[in-house]
Amino acid sequence: MKILKLHLELFRLKSTKVLAIQFKYLGDAVILTPALKALAAQIPNVELHVLVAAEVAPLLEDLPWITKVWAMPRQRGKAKLWHSAPFIQALRREKFDQSVDFGGNDRGALLSYLSGAKNRLGSSDQRNSKLLQKFCYTKIIWPIDPGAPYFDLHFELLNAWHIKRPQQLKLEIDSKDLYPNQASTLLAKNSVLCHISTSQPKKDWPLSHWKTLYHLASDAGLKLVFSAGPNDREKKLISDLKILIPGAVILPSIGNLKLFLAVLKSAKIFVCGDTGPLHFAEGLGVPVLGIFGVGNSVRQVAPIYSENNNSIICAGTCACDILSNDTDSCKSSGSCMASVRPETVFLKLKEILNLAK
Repeated sequence: MKILKLHLELFRLKSTKVLAIQFKYLGDAVILTPALKALAAQIPNVELHVLVAAEVAPLLEDLPWITKVWAMPRQRGKAKLWHSAPFIQALRREKFDQSVDFGGNDRGALLSYLSGAKNRLGSSDQRNSKLLQKFCYTKIIWPIDPGAPYFDLHFELLNAWHIKRPQQLKLEIDSKDLYPNQASTLLAKNSVLCHISTSQPKKDWPLSHWKTLYHLASDAGLKLVFSAGPNDREKKLISDLKILIPGAVILPSIGNLKLFLAVLKSAKIFVCGDTGPLHFAEGLGVPVLGIFGVGNSVRQVAPIYSENNNSIICAGTCACDILSNDTDSCKSSGSCMASVRPETVFLKLKEILNLAK
């Protein structure tokens, strides 16, 4: 009898090992955090493991409700998974009960299968469903509307596991204060940090608008500091801004993501278009002002911010989404980003700063 009771107790305490996969970009990982937290909260005795690209891992590894972050090295466009055999073998040794792939791409589908998880959940666009996904997942969810807000898509997928959508959703990352001295040296106290670049040129707010905002803010006694991403296109944007605003304070390019998060955490407010650093700031609890103007951004990302606050400006959809199949550059004669006036952004900036006091 005692042995039977012991077995029953061990059965009750047995953990469920879940592997969540998101093989996309930095911002996508932050947007995923409400879904990950719901998984951790609603599956009894769960061990939640998260598999992401190595460069994404620092965003998630300090979250207390994630058991382990698996940082997989990758080269974009080069899916040589046989080079990752030791990594995949280590995954398989965990003997996952369930896996869920939030990305729905080929690499995520294949890693779901190779992980050895018994039950493998994934999503696929029914209009473009791939044989690989049908083979790799044991259960596929076809979203009703693939262009729906990302929060909706995440919880539509998790509904297959009876994970309920919490009433309050927020982006969440954590950053240990590893670089307090360097952060304070790089960014002065009470600075308004303005990140002028995004992942796509058509999402960038025009440099001439940043110049006008700079002068409006300076006249009001606000300290604006400008930053951009590390690639060549984004570095050129900063160089061009220096020519437009010779007296502008520029944040040096920071290649260390942990250090960038520490600097970002010390900003008074963060102003940016729809790109990863905007989501980092929101996840760190830094007041944000997001400038949105491209169709998919407004529809899929902007609702994430409007659910809990009023910290964004949306210009509406852009004709370039219809006129061109080019997903990178705007082909419209009237850019939707240019239609967001600096005076409007300045008024919103003052409003958010007053609320943050």
